Amino acid sequence: MSVIIFFLVLFVLVLVHEWGHFIVAKKTGMRVDEFGIGFPPKLFGIKRGETEYTFNALPIGGFVKIWGENGDEDNNVDTSRAFSSRPKWAQALVLIAGIVMNILFAWFLFSLTYMIGVQSVVDEATASPQADLYVTSVIPDSPASVMPVGSVVTEISFLDESITTPTPTEFSEAIQRAEGNEVSINYASGGQDNSVVISPQQGLSEDDPDRYIVGASLAMVEVVKQPFFTAVAEGFKSTVGGIKAITLGLFSLISQAFIGEADFSQVAGPIGIVGLVGEAATFGVTALLTFTAIISLNLAVINLLPFPALDGGRLLFVAIEAMTGKTIPPEWAGRLNLVGFAILMLLMIAVTYNDILRLL
Repeated sequence: MSVIIFFLVLFVLVLVHEWGHFIVAKKTGMRVDEFGIGFPPKLFGIKRGETEYTFNALPIGGFVKIWGENGDEDNNVDTSRAFSSRPKWAQALVLIAGIVMNILFAWFLFSLTYMIGVQSVVDEATASPQADLYVTSVIPDSPASVMPVGSVVTEISFLDESITTPTPTEFSEAIQRAEGNEVSINYASGGQDNSVVISPQQGLSEDDPDRYIVGASLAMVEVVKQPFFTAVAEGFKSTVGGIKAITLGLFSLISQAFIGEADFSQVAGPIGIVGLVGEAATFGVTALLTFTAIISLNLAVINLLPFPALDGGRLLFVAIEAMTGKTIPPEWAGRLNLVGFAILMLLMIAVTYNDILRLL
C-alpha cells in the first residue's frame, strides 16, 4: 500500500509541476504540442486544437512538449510561437511556473489540513474527551518496541487494575505500580485493534535507572480545526517556514559535501520516501497531506538550483542569453543538460543504495 500511495503522490506532484509549465506557455503565446499524463509508451491521445493530450503507460508524473524548447523548430515555417523565439521574460516565466505551482500546491495542502483538522499534541489537563493517547516514539529493543509509532493506547491492565483511555500520567503511574509485573496494553494501529503483554524494566532511563519504564514516549493528541481564513493564513506561514527550512538544509548539505563532512545518511531516496509515506499514512489523511506538501516544497527548492537538467539550470541559460544577447547553441545546451541529468541519476542511485543499506 505504501508503494501505491508513493506513486500516487509522485504522480500528482509532477503533474501539478508540468501543468504550471503548460498553462504559462499557453498564456505567453507558445505552441504546446503535447501534454502527457504519465510517461511513454503512449496508450492513446486526444487532440484539442494544436495540443495533443496523451495518456501513457507509466503513471509516474507527466511532461509538456513545447515547440522549439530544444531549438528543434522548423525554420521553414513561422517560428514566432517557438519557445526559443519568445521574449526572455516569457521563457523565464514558463520555466519558473512549475516551481511556483509546487509552492502554491503546498500552500493549498497545508491550508486544507488546517481546515480538516490537524492532529495536535495537547496538554492532558486541557485535553477534550476526544483526545487520544498516542505512542510518539519507542526505545529500540525496549518492551514497548513491539508497538508501532503512531499507535493509540486504548487500555492498560496490570494485576487487578484496568484503566481505559489513560492519560500519559495515568499510564506512567500504572507502570510504576506494576513494577516488574506483566502489563497488558490494548492499542489501535492501522485501523486494527491489537493487544500486547510486556514487562516494565529498570535501567532503560539514564536519568533514573531505578525507574520502571516500558520505553515508550506518549502524548495526548486531538484534532484541532481552523476556520477558513485562519487556515489559509496558517497554511501560508507553514509554506514560508517550510521553504526556509528546506533551503537552509539543502545548502548546508551542499556546503558540507564540498568539505567532505556531509551526512548523506539523513537523505532519503525513493525507497526511503516510500517508508516515510507509509508512516505518514498511519497517522491519517492530514498527516499524509502535510507530508505531500513538504515533498512538493522539496521539489520546488531543488528544481530552482542552477544546475543543468533542472529548471534552475535552464533559467540560468536564459539569463546568460539575456545578458550577452547571444543564443547558447542548442547542441551545447543539450549536452550540458545530458551531463546534468546523468549526475542527478548517479546521485539518485547512490541515495537509493543508502536506503537499501538502512533497510538491511
